[in-house]
Amino acid sequence: MLKIQHSEGLNIVPFIDIILVLLAMVLSISTFIAHREIKIELPKSDSSMQSSNDSNKIQILINAQDIFYLEGKEATLEEIQKRINTLNKQMIVELKSDKNATFNSFVQIIDILRTNHHENFQIITEKNQ
Repeated sequence: MLKIQHSEGLNIVPFIDIILVLLAMVLSISTFIAHREIKIELPKSDSSMQSSNDSNKIQILINAQDIFYLEGKEATLEEIQKRINTLNKQMIVELKSDKNATFNSFVQIIDILRTNHHENFQIITEKNQ
């Protein structure tokens, strides 16, 4: 005779773990969705460069977690490289880097620009008070 084992109930701990991960993801992107902007804290300088309203520009942002954004959308270095390759040399590239981002991320973008001989770029900072 076969004995049938009775289960003691449904183990919901893995389900709760998945729900918590999904909740964390939703909360982390909710500020971007609500404000339609990427929060970065620009470094301060006396000779600050303000963002222009020129339509002949593209914008590259680096946030505090060293995530790259191209025109407001998350991008990899390869995607940025491809976009810079297709740019007209007269196109302005605005570079905004959070003051807490690593210098290495900033150098990677500058290296892409220099490799493509694109010298028409601006580093945007905030004016000292």
